[in-house]
Amino acid sequence: MVNEEQDEPMDVSARVLVRRARSATLATALGGRRQGWPYASLVTVACTAAASPILLLSGLADHTRNLAEDARASLLFEEASNLPNPQTGPRVTLTGRLKPTTDPLAARRFLSRHSGAKLYAGFADFRFYRMTVERAHYVGGFGSAKWLGAKKFLYEAKAAEAVAAAEQRLVKRLNKEQGESLARLLGKRWMVIGLDPEGLDLAQGKAFRRLQFVAPVRSGRGIPGAIEKLLHNFENL
Repeated sequence: MVNEEQDEPMDVSARVLVRRARSATLATALGGRRQGWPYASLVTVACTAAASPILLLSGLADHTRNLAEDARASLLFEEASNLPNPQTGPRVTLTGRLKPTTDPLAARRFLSRHSGAKLYAGFADFRFYRMTVERAHYVGGFGSAKWLGAKKFLYEAKAAEAVAAAEQRLVKRLNKEQGESLARLLGKRWMVIGLDPEGLDLAQGKAFRRLQFVAPVRSGRGIPGAIEKLLHNFENL
């Protein structure tokens, strides 16, 4: 992956993995007669500018019913399944509480990454959820594992909020001004669909791609310069 350093800090590596993901394994605790038993399910995910996971869940699903009784949950993000030895691949487990959110920014972030969900996002039984992260466990492979507190894993709130506030305007601007450059370098007409302090998300039809900035930014004003550095790196590969 372009712009990833082998010796980057574990919190950065963990966020890179989470920000790239479009799905994860959600673990909740069953209620009723089987109360307390772990229940794992596949969910689609996005994340806030600070890297807190966002989900769109149906109230009819078992995991949603579980969360109504106990909001504690964990999410496993991994890029190991397709490796010859999956144990050598990176993965992140986030633990925290998943609760409904009416934040329009969360909805927009999720639907930009999962455009097909627009067909049912407005149904009465669907609600957006955001995880309040409490801890993160990053495993980079054999002998590389560490627990991180929420403050260490999440991107700094003030900077994330500043970028989020400018995201919609900047996405439109970048697609207008940098669309041809991105198409020339990436080989297809990729559309920018999201921005955060550490990179940008792109879509081309049903395909998704994540590009990491050379260095993170702390406000919307830093995005144009970060894009120029990103493009320059591609041109010099």
